[in-house]
Amino acid sequence: MSDFRREFIAFCVEQGVIRFGEFITKSGRTTPYFFNAGLFNTGASLDRLAEFYAKAILASGLQFDMLFGPAYKGIVLAAATAMALSRQGRDVAFAFNRKEAKDHGEGGDIIGAPLKGKVLIIDDVMTAGTAVRESMAVLARFPAQAVGVVLSLDRMEKGTSELSAIQEVEQRYQIPVITIATLDDLLSYLAHTPALQANIEAVSAYRERYGVRLQPG
Repeated sequence: MSDFRREFIAFCVEQGVIRFGEFITKSGRTTPYFFNAGLFNTGASLDRLAEFYAKAILASGLQFDMLFGPAYKGIVLAAATAMALSRQGRDVAFAFNRKEAKDHGEGGDIIGAPLKGKVLIIDDVMTAGTAVRESMAVLARFPAQAVGVVLSLDRMEKGTSELSAIQEVEQRYQIPVITIATLDDLLSYLAHTPALQANIEAVSAYRERYGVRLQPG
């Protein structure tokens, strides 16, 4: 596990964004851990989160021209990540969409830079891939091509099939999904953190029961 992935997991635990216990997911599954990106809700925590997004993007080596943040969570993430990238010497444009088009002022449903070129879609987590599908529909109206999706955590969890929502998106659109960290990174962190090792058995069992198989390559 690379340093920034380990640091991200530690940061999430410190901020209470990752908690351990017994939780019920939207799908009705009982999970031993819970990830709530909405708790990155201060200036300092958002700034640190954006730094992790920037590191993951730069480490991927993916070529892109701009960022797109789908409403609503993606809006602040795209803006913050653009600022973090600029501090790393990569000044890129960003844009985001409204849920409803505006018929006055600047009008339309897109705010920010013109959507064009190679676009990275920025969001928090992926449950069903809805935000990506909606983003693809938006980008199709412009001279823009999605070249990847960037998320905070890959829960590596099966959806309605043997694939996760992330794997389904990668197969359907033939683009990579970059994540700052994965459930396997969390398990590695737990194994090396004595105060949290009591959670390994439950999280491992959940991974075994609901987790996706890793695809070769």
